[in-house]
Amino acid sequence: MSVLKVIEVLSSSSTSWEEATQKAVTKASNSVKNIRSVYVQEQSATVKDGKVSEFRVNLKITFELE
Repeated sequence: MSVLKVIEVLSSSSTSWEEATQKAVTKASNSVKNIRSVYVQEQSATVKDGKVSEFRVNLKITFELE
């Protein structure tokens, strides 16, 4: 039996929601081991001068406890 834990992470990117998600996973993996999945809970963006200037994600990262 495995014990899993879920943490909530916020991340942003000037390029895409996918990049914001990858940045969150990369950063979390520096201190959290055994990441198993990511659930993108919410996506949003900021707009400047009629163009999207920042992509934001609110996601949940699931990892296995040792």
